[in-house]
Amino acid sequence: MSARPGAAAAPTARIDIPARMDRLPWSRFHLLVVVALGVTWILDGLEVTIVGALGPRLQDKATLGLTSEDIGALASSYLVGAVIGALVFGWLTDRFGRKLIFFTTLAIYVVGVGLSAFAWDFWSFALFRFVTGIGIGGEYAAVNSAVDELIPARLRGRVALIVNGSFWAGAAIGSLASVALLDTSLFAVDVGWRVGFAIGAALGLLILFTRRFVPESPRWLACHDRIEEGEAVTAEIERKVEAATGKTLPPAEGELLIHPHKTFGFGLIFSSMLGQYRGRSALVLLLMIAQAFLYNAIFFSYGLILTKFHGVPEASVGLYLVPFAIGNVIGPIVLGPFFDTVGRRKMIFGTYVVSGVLLLVTGYLFAIGALGPVSETAAWCVIFFFASAAASSAYLTASEVFPLEMRALAIAAFYAIGTGLGGVVAPYVFGLLIGGGQPWPIFWGYAFAAVLMIAAGIAALIWGIDAEGRSLEEVAAPLSLAR
Repeated sequence: MSARPGAAAAPTARIDIPARMDRLPWSRFHLLVVVALGVTWILDGLEVTIVGALGPRLQDKATLGLTSEDIGALASSYLVGAVIGALVFGWLTDRFGRKLIFFTTLAIYVVGVGLSAFAWDFWSFALFRFVTGIGIGGEYAAVNSAVDELIPARLRGRVALIVNGSFWAGAAIGSLASVALLDTSLFAVDVGWRVGFAIGAALGLLILFTRRFVPESPRWLACHDRIEEGEAVTAEIERKVEAATGKTLPPAEGELLIHPHKTFGFGLIFSSMLGQYRGRSALVLLLMIAQAFLYNAIFFSYGLILTKFHGVPEASVGLYLVPFAIGNVIGPIVLGPFFDTVGRRKMIFGTYVVSGVLLLVTGYLFAIGALGPVSETAAWCVIFFFASAAASSAYLTASEVFPLEMRALAIAAFYAIGTGLGGVVAPYVFGLLIGGGQPWPIFWGYAFAAVLMIAAGIAALIWGIDAEGRSLEEVAAPLSLAR
């Protein structure tokens, strides 16, 4: 049987690695994967929240003396770095494997966070935020690929949502930490916010240590002509699971006949993305843009809304962000299992549309002055209970509806495009709108984000993929599959 176009000829091989991985019961091994890989989002949430909550303090002449526009531009700088990091490391993840890259990207992230603690003006801070963004952008591709390929199919949806939603656990911690960091009785005006970044860098170094226990994806190894390594990794995982559960695993059912290749050319990857999978590509792009615009527009500017429109003292901003973050954490935990039972399409539709409708209502109430700081925070908690699950489902969709050989690059490409269109522009635009001091222009920004969410939800219901409970190879056949 001949090899597929775009790669050198290779003999066929019969593998059962996907079936063996998907039949595994939940064990300590899977918990290790979730903690070692997912904890990055907690750290990211912590330091991004510190930037958001400390926005008003950074405008103080005793610190960096930034403007509202500068705060928005910093968020955009971070997101530009994330876009570049996603594209570069997305390709490298598919080329050199998941494990090498999720070590590298976390190291870059730690460097960026650590340097942020020593920023001396807007431009230095923007540069360090850019470096941090490069690391976190690469993490999205490498980590989501690895999680999907190491977690059993029947649990993949809820685990992916919880991992991506864990960002908000870090946000809650960051919100509380910002209260202490802004307390001038504990830290000098220009010291507290720097301490927050230094702590984040130190924690990141600890995470690097735990990641050495996470193996390379055996699915990736097999498709890249390293079948013996893939078999060995799978056997070791099975041994650990049997030792942890005390039960012998049942036989695996299902094999694949593949043409393994060491590399896969860009021509084959992009022709698949824009040809056979163009419908899926369009859907993922819409989901990514909608959630990126919603989140980045609101989250990066919420501290300014509280201080400028509700008169909340700078030192208390973090207290209002805690319940907001908690709503984001609880959403994926409560709603995640339904993505594996009720189904992907229905749940994506529901979470996106409900988020959009609630945002319209809340934005209007804000514009007419009907909300105070407490009631608006409560409204955001409800909105983002649903929006957090919706945003996480966008990454889940991007990571499971494309073939293994292009999975990381697909995640990276759609994250980059979605973040570039919905994320880089939104914080800067909302910074300008808030700086204008009028509520109605801000409402129209919210309305635009709401319409995007509703449109994306409807598209998911019509053109989405029923991926619940199905192996990754069934959802999207590998490019190396023998025909």
